[in-house]
Amino acid sequence: MGRLVLLAAIALTLAAGACTASASSKAEYGVQDDAWLQVGTTKIPLLQDRLSTLDRLGVDVVRYTLRWDHIALHRPKKPANPDDPAYDWTPADALLAGLHAHGIDVVLTLWGTPGWENGRQKPNWAPKSPSALALFAAAAAKRYPWVHKWEIWNEPNQRGGLYPNSPRLYVRWLLNPAVAALHSVDPRNVVAGGATSPRATRTALSAVAFMSGMHRAGARFDVYSHHPYPRWFGRGRPETPLQTLPCTRWLTMASLQCLIRDVARNFGPKHVWLTEYAYKTNPPDRYRGVAPDLQARYLAEAARRVYQAPRVDLLINFLIRDEPVIGRWSSGFFTAREVVKPSFFAFMLPLAEVSRRGGATMLWGQVRPRSGPQPYLLQRLWRGRWLPIGGVSVTGNAGFFARQVGS
Repeated sequence: MGRLVLLAAIALTLAAGACTASASSKAEYGVQDDAWLQVGTTKIPLLQDRLSTLDRLGVDVVRYTLRWDHIALHRPKKPANPDDPAYDWTPADALLAGLHAHGIDVVLTLWGTPGWENGRQKPNWAPKSPSALALFAAAAAKRYPWVHKWEIWNEPNQRGGLYPNSPRLYVRWLLNPAVAALHSVDPRNVVAGGATSPRATRTALSAVAFMSGMHRAGARFDVYSHHPYPRWFGRGRPETPLQTLPCTRWLTMASLQCLIRDVARNFGPKHVWLTEYAYKTNPPDRYRGVAPDLQARYLAEAARRVYQAPRVDLLINFLIRDEPVIGRWSSGFFTAREVVKPSFFAFMLPLAEVSRRGGATMLWGQVRPRSGPQPYLLQRLWRGRWLPIGGVSVTGNAGFFARQVGS
């Protein structure tokens, strides 16, 4: 029964409410795709059309990487001044102004050391000075005063994100100075630390170990951010968002309770942002991909998991359009050839089966975009026809609803 209703939602046969949901959540749901947002595609070349697509999807928030190395190609004489002639903010200006005009919240992630600050190394190399990133952060906060969500670096627990991937270096050279600078510019700024990848590898510390190292180094930040990507148990067999797995060195959506516990143990009852999460699809990824309709289901189930989780305020889906190179990320709402996937509609209208008992199925969902209670109509596919399940109902204030349906 739940499967049939989910297909109805994906096919946009929802008109959108049943009984008003009694639960409430402040969770925001968003996307990240810097290339799609900044450059566009053949079918969506104009920024305004891309922003309209975000409006249609009901995106709350966009995560965007503000590349220090791209904006500051030369060393500024007054690095805390956004008007220093060494800065070129052009790559970000139009996009961030457009998001602001459309009322879409932004998480700005600061990343990428300029060559003049790290001995002409790659941008993942740490800066030589502990004040350099902080001065750039201050300039960015002055340039974009409407942005109040910030994140310091990207996956510093792995060498591809930060070299060397030392939690002490991350805290002392990047995180704490940047947090202080952003708070100094505007006390309303909320700054995330961590931005950790979920597992240990040959070139990465586990998020558990990195978090402990941050604690010992005296990390100061407002919220902890993490990327709870799933574990894979073989070809096309990932964990699912509604699973609950025991605590290990992995911190994924299925062990979200462990992430919340570890954050509290190290830093007190701070809130959590999940700033990257996704499932690849098959095609094109034959090994680490799932069928497109299963990607859509998992997207909705992840939204449900975050809705239930205490102190988790934000979930970002990684990519709007698949990357064109086979083997890279195929986790978008569009294929590389710009064909719409079911996940596009699952983001707009997430619907998850919470439980099934006897002939009754409990469903959870949300209608996006929304501004206050939303009307909706559930339908099911029966012998080739879409049939309504009850009448039109109304969601809660943020578009959420819970509904029990019969077989």
